[in-house]
Amino acid sequence: MAEAGTGAVPLAGPPAARQGTVWRGLATYGLVVRMWMRSTMAYRTSFVLTTLGNLAATALDFVTITLMFSHIDALGGFSLPEVALLYGTTSVSFGLADLLAGSLDTLGGRVRDGTFDTLLLRPAPVLAQAAADRFALRRFGRIIQGLAVLGWAVSRVDVRWTVPAAALLALTVLSGAAIFCAVFVAGAAFQFWAGDAAEIQNSVTYGGNTLLQYPPGLFARDLVRGVTFVVPLAFVNWLPVLHVLGRPYPLDLPPWADFLGAPVAVACCLLAGLAWRAGIRSYRSTGS
Repeated sequence: MAEAGTGAVPLAGPPAARQGTVWRGLATYGLVVRMWMRSTMAYRTSFVLTTLGNLAATALDFVTITLMFSHIDALGGFSLPEVALLYGTTSVSFGLADLLAGSLDTLGGRVRDGTFDTLLLRPAPVLAQAAADRFALRRFGRIIQGLAVLGWAVSRVDVRWTVPAAALLALTVLSGAAIFCAVFVAGAAFQFWAGDAAEIQNSVTYGGNTLLQYPPGLFARDLVRGVTFVVPLAFVNWLPVLHVLGRPYPLDLPPWADFLGAPVAVACCLLAGLAWRAGIRSYRSTGS
């Protein structure tokens, strides 16, 4: 198998063809997810225990933050509810992305051992198959825990919740999930050349999630520039949440940049799609 052109997502061509490919991908993703959900729910007790374990493990991150605030009044000038708002938004966004596309971080192993070929042989979009592979319902624990912290933060933070502010917060969570999904896809595409770069990918996804839980003023300006202009994780929650809180961003950006979460998410998804297409085209089977 020299090239796997059938697995590529066409990013050019008639709109009807592109739309058909998207719907076929969603249908494939849904079928694979349902298969893994049936497999998971065959052992309900195990599912409940692993979900609770996942929830408890992720809760330790916020426990660490609360322990810090037992000795300090503010972290980088932010109160505990304000930090909780940052924590909750990125945790829910990352939790959704991890649930929907987290399996892509194991793609390097498939490329290395040749089992990626089995995905190419099926008459279905490869990206949908890879993203839904081993769909893990236990990851709901991270989302539940993030929502709990976010709900507490919204009720305690000193913000007048108008309709626009609430809408911006909701859009922030969804846009952040899309940005993280794009990072998962781009990281998976990189593994076609790197062979197995899961740790590099995790440093951006899991590491980025941890970074965004804290105020940007705690970090060096060069790092803040990197996650704003290079890998735009700042649009996951830093910019919109600081706008809601009425706090300035460490970089001198125009006010309208706070509302760019959705456009940045769309751009990231398009670039990730191009990277995936290039990765698929460069793939050579272990038998080549």
